[in-house]
Amino acid sequence: MMATRNKLADVSPWFSRLAWVTLAYTALVGLWGGYVRATGSGAGCGAHWPLCNGEVIPRPESLATWIEFSHRLSSGLDLILVAVLAIWAWRIFPRGHLVRLGAGLSSFFIITEALLGAGLVLFELVAQDASLTRAFSMALHLLNTFLLLASLALTAFWATGFVGPRQKPSWLLLVGAVGILLAGISGAVAALGDTLFPATSLATGLNQTWQEASHVFLRLRAFHPLLAVVFGIWVALTALKFLGRPAPLGPLAIGVLTLVGLQIAAGLINLVLLAPIPMQITHLALAYSLWITQVLLIDASASEVTIGDEIPSPAHY
Repeated sequence: MMATRNKLADVSPWFSRLAWVTLAYTALVGLWGGYVRATGSGAGCGAHWPLCNGEVIPRPESLATWIEFSHRLSSGLDLILVAVLAIWAWRIFPRGHLVRLGAGLSSFFIITEALLGAGLVLFELVAQDASLTRAFSMALHLLNTFLLLASLALTAFWATGFVGPRQKPSWLLLVGAVGILLAGISGAVAALGDTLFPATSLATGLNQTWQEASHVFLRLRAFHPLLAVVFGIWVALTALKFLGRPAPLGPLAIGVLTLVGLQIAAGLINLVLLAPIPMQITHLALAYSLWITQVLLIDASASEVTIGDEIPSPAHY
């Protein structure tokens, strides 16, 4: 038994490293998916899934084909990483451990992520499709991505050792998390409108938003900056109460405040520059970062563990 315990203690740091790497890689895959949408490359493999244009390895017919195909390859590797993480969690952590819960949720959401991506392709809700069905599907896809990132972030956080006696998390922080989700969903619709109906100038873009003849994606675009500012202020104000607290609470609160400021600034730049693809991806990356940091702040507020405490490894169970 002692040998087994030592082995578990040695393995746990490697597990937490894999969990953080998987989280970072999943975020990159999500950003590449944003690039696929922004470049209109979603139909690069035709209405085929998991094959690309009916082939395992497609011919280089177009840049769009390779953009979409590379996204599928990166998504497949992500699925493998999450599966390895889940199996490993079940092997080294005891029944009822939070890391098992996080790894299990990550496995569920990576599967639904793949199914939602397949649905977009098979139902041809890609490229220049401007239907409300596509908007709803993209919103659902974004929500699933956020839940996947949250599950992976918590898995890594708990595996690192931030697991202690639980209490109810701050409802103020929970409202802020919901606000980030709503702002993200509205942002996905706004980005889709920018891709399908690009404006030639800022004045033209603003006029499109208020014209009754404009497509619904353009008229909904105004809700995104409104939600982003309102919930950004809410998230920032609720994070202020945790400043100066012992780590991880204090540093996470600083991270949330910094990311809120960067995200609002990026949104303004994105608006003024008429949503160029690099700014769209930067805006999405900041949204991912803010969401992950907010989730970890919520969890830290519900746990009494701080840096400096003796963190139990799996060997202690």
